[in-house]
Amino acid sequence: MPGLTSAAGVVSFLAEPEPELQVFALKVLNEEIDSLWTEVVESIGEVEALYENPSFPDRELAALVVAKVYYNLQEYHESMIFALAAGKLFDLDHEGEFEDTIISKCVDTYIAWSGSAPATNVNQPPPQLTTAFPSTANGASSISAGLASPTTPFSQSTLPSKSLLSRQDSTTSFDPAPQGNGHVTLSGALPTAMASQASVQKQLYAIIDELFERCFAGGSYRQVIGIAVEARRLDVLRRAILRASEDEKSQRKGEDGNPVRGQELMEYVLEICMNVVQERGFRNELLQLVLDLLKDIPSPDYFSIARCIVYLNEHTMASELLVQLVQKGDPKLTAIAYQIAFDLYDNSTQEFLKTVRDELPKVPKPPSTPPTSSDQTQAEAPEPQESDQLLGEIDDSAGVASSSNGKDQNEKPLSEEAQKAFDSIRTILSGTKTIELDLEFLFRSNRTDTALLNKIRDSLEARNSIFHTAVTLATAFMHAGTTNDKFFRESLEWLGKAVNWSKFTATAALGVIHRGNLGQGQKLLEPYLPKDQIAGTNPSSAYSQGGSLYALGLIYANHETFALDLIRDHFKKATEEVVQHGGALGLGVAGMATGDESIYEDLKSVLYTDSALNGEAVGIAMGLIMLGTGNIKALEDMIQYAHDTQHEKIVRGLALGMALIMYNRQEGADELVNGLLDDPDPILRYGGIQTLALAYCGTGSNKAVRKLLHVAVSDVSDDVRRIAVMSLGFILFRKPSNVPRMVELLSESYNPHVRYGAAMALGISCAGTGLDEAIDLLEPMIKDPTDFVRQGALISLSMIMVQQNEAMNPKVGTIRKTLQKAISDRHEDAMTKFGSAISLGIIDAGGRNCNISLQTQTGNLNMSGIVGMAVFTQYWYWFPLTHFLSLSFTPTAVIGLNQDLEVPSFKFYSATRPSLFDYPPEQEAKQEDAPEKVKTAVLSTTAQAKRRAQKKEKQQRRESMDIDQSPTTPKTANPGDKMDVDESAIKTEEGPDSDKVDGEKKEGDAVPEAAKKKLEKEKVGYLLDNMSRVLPAQRKFISFPSDCRYQPVKKPTGGVILLTDTTPSEPKSLLELKAKKMVKPAAAPATLQDRVNQVLGQQGQQQEADSRETGGAAEAAGVLTAMDEDAEGGEEAPVPREFEYHTDEEGDGDA
Repeated sequence: MPGLTSAAGVVSFLAEPEPELQVFALKVLNEEIDSLWTEVVESIGEVEALYENPSFPDRELAALVVAKVYYNLQEYHESMIFALAAGKLFDLDHEGEFEDTIISKCVDTYIAWSGSAPATNVNQPPPQLTTAFPSTANGASSISAGLASPTTPFSQSTLPSKSLLSRQDSTTSFDPAPQGNGHVTLSGALPTAMASQASVQKQLYAIIDELFERCFAGGSYRQVIGIAVEARRLDVLRRAILRASEDEKSQRKGEDGNPVRGQELMEYVLEICMNVVQERGFRNELLQLVLDLLKDIPSPDYFSIARCIVYLNEHTMASELLVQLVQKGDPKLTAIAYQIAFDLYDNSTQEFLKTVRDELPKVPKPPSTPPTSSDQTQAEAPEPQESDQLLGEIDDSAGVASSSNGKDQNEKPLSEEAQKAFDSIRTILSGTKTIELDLEFLFRSNRTDTALLNKIRDSLEARNSIFHTAVTLATAFMHAGTTNDKFFRESLEWLGKAVNWSKFTATAALGVIHRGNLGQGQKLLEPYLPKDQIAGTNPSSAYSQGGSLYALGLIYANHETFALDLIRDHFKKATEEVVQHGGALGLGVAGMATGDESIYEDLKSVLYTDSALNGEAVGIAMGLIMLGTGNIKALEDMIQYAHDTQHEKIVRGLALGMALIMYNRQEGADELVNGLLDDPDPILRYGGIQTLALAYCGTGSNKAVRKLLHVAVSDVSDDVRRIAVMSLGFILFRKPSNVPRMVELLSESYNPHVRYGAAMALGISCAGTGLDEAIDLLEPMIKDPTDFVRQGALISLSMIMVQQNEAMNPKVGTIRKTLQKAISDRHEDAMTKFGSAISLGIIDAGGRNCNISLQTQTGNLNMSGIVGMAVFTQYWYWFPLTHFLSLSFTPTAVIGLNQDLEVPSFKFYSATRPSLFDYPPEQEAKQEDAPEKVKTAVLSTTAQAKRRAQKKEKQQRRESMDIDQSPTTPKTANPGDKMDVDESAIKTEEGPDSDKVDGEKKEGDAVPEAAKKKLEKEKVGYLLDNMSRVLPAQRKFISFPSDCRYQPVKKPTGGVILLTDTTPSEPKSLLELKAKKMVKPAAAPATLQDRVNQVLGQQGQQQEADSRETGGAAEAAGVLTAMDEDAEGGEEAPVPREFEYHTDEEGDGDA
């Protein structure tokens, strides 16, 4: 039949009484609807009437024609309804735009209907701050009011979208756009009332089921999983994973082994949970489902189970898993249990780890006391009579045996291997083993550039406290965790210029340098710690005492040991505010996330003294102790006191403390965020932004990002705008490539605080990545007219370029030279010099063996790293807080352990060129120390006389040769104030050195090309020893040769890796741990006079040799603990010239 040019004749058949004519008309229209739909629109009512007529023989055909007409009208909801009513006539196999659009709309509607189901009890709203903020603040008490208000709570703002990334995530974050809003064409909204008919729903589900079956037949399981997660259909998700496993089994036809495809899909679901799903309640449901499925597998992936347990915070399941693995008696499973214990330590809080240790066999359950007992007590062998009962309880809960008593007495108490394994697991969970191994690696591989550090010290005037503090911080960062305090011993004269808070910071730097030195930490700081006053002796400096408590906390950071009790005792006895300040910071760092109520009460009692000096530190410490607990009572106390006190420092500390309490609480922090952001006090609004950043850190939440961007351009306070832009780095650090594009315009803002925030956001999110886009944005900011913007740009560049070399990023050499130039430039501002010094310490962190990481090796949030970075950003207000950045330093090593937790000697393979991930070259001191050749200045009269003499000489030469030439015009200097220079004198003075410098410049320009040629010549692939430096980008190239004696129990991800010995009968070669052997405690001089004599060199050579052996901490004690003498001149730390601002008239008068 030829194509119709008009539908008038065919449409007229629809009014005929004979059904045959009507069916004929519908068939013709169905075939030609794409070209005739404009004429059919006028008769759409007649076609719908035919569909609604129950006696019409071909109602489905009428529905299909109506669906195609509505499709061309772009009324997709109505089109989908009638397409579903068409039944089998709607052919899913037919490829066309109409079918694809309807299928897409069916999937969206399926997701919307499924997502609108009532939420489970998991998704109920979190506890509310009933006494802190009124729920009707600013007229935004309800969603309807919030939508019309400019102060809409970010957790209730809605965007109609079918994507999980931008869907509402308050209590029902997966709900689509609100029903009944009249916008039927918005994607994600529910269709009209007609769509709610039971028949339509049944047809829709039939279509979706058919789609799922086709996906299963084609092996497209991930598409089904994606739809199931979007629709919150856990039954479909379970069905997809089980179906994948069954299909694989049928294809393999009885082959041995586990279904690999099912495990891959469960790993895919885990990735979706962490990177896509933003609602905490639904994420927990997904993880629980995956955990149940993993348990049903005969030989499950224990590491995936451990990941789920950590996310769900199920300490009982963790202890049961470890018990189950150890009780099987298989050496490989025991090694897996050890590896899981190491992963638990890396990814869990102290409170979680302590509970798991208490639930393991052979450990008596402690009474309900605060978790402040020492690790030594926890590690002791418990009494056997109590362990029998505990083991029985654990076995009953795990379903191991029906009669726990008999099984325990017959097997477990008699198994020495099991007892040894549980003792080893307790040691691992306490963190002692991980810290010891990291310390050993940093000690062995220390590559600190001493020449560069000396240059920083010599370039900055130590009498200015800001410069002294800068050198101290650079020293601490460069030597972080290496236990190498040699610089202090060699710079006693420089160290003696520290006064007041500079002395506090210098003493605390010892904690950064010796971080993790658990065995010697207390002895090293013994000379500095507060002591009872003895008659006839001079008291030590309160600043060094406070700094020593801060340092002690840094040494035992996030490691609950006896040090926590020691710091607490000193804190409670202290009467000096400076000592209380350092004690509070030390308590917070050492007791991080313990949730200890008694320590919290001690801190609160000091807070209520209303001292501005220690109040800020106490507020931060309260948040560190209650880190991530969401403690409502603590929040209400802190909010109330923040409104009562008049001290800004206390309010600032409490604001940060509240943010720390809400760490990783996500939607549970929404009410606190809204209340703080509505407060008229800019400091509390500042705290609200910090709360938002820490609550949603690493989630990539779109609504959190939108709120931050809104505040960044609307708040009246520069501080709030600065922290809002900076917080983008915390939200998006898992997607660093998105941040440069997001802050590109903000980096060019007229407001310098916004520009500084953009720079820091890039540094936080892109740390250690060497991302070119971020560097391109930061390079122009180095020349920003505002000093603190330049400071932020330099610090961010150093964080991005940490552990980068010329082969990985050719710009690293230029950036290092820029940092050094800023320090030596006499005309540079003090703040920029301060930032440059810190940056040089960061870029070489931990002896060039540490990276800055806000997530762990397994992809979880690095709690201590995030907290350290968050508190570090407060150096803007208080320099001693800069030390917190060391908490985010992560050693980059592969450390293999055998099943006895010993460090064997073996080699593994890296499929790269050796120079690709090599250390950057060290500073060459000779050329840098040589003074620059100053050009000889020539007076203008002398230059003119020389030019006249030259002109006269040339004229005489021409006359003698009878050559008629026009006189040559001598080269003169450019007009301006530039003085003429005698070039010959310059060449004479410089001599061969000038050629050398030029040659070096040319060589420097050709370094990238030479490096490329070197890379081309190098052989790909080389062997690395155990405990070697392996960068994050290098991990994917690491492998263990098949002929290697030791094989890892899991894919190498960096850090500690448990190995299985393939030939256990052969003798093994172990690496000697040097850190324990070399690090010696500091010998504390008996009296202050002895310390002074030791510093001044008035004792014999033997004592000097002894002091060298004890290290720099001992010799620095005599300087740092001495009281500051005000009578000696009174010129201890004059303000640097860069801080003096005066007008032109004043400058002329001074001249």
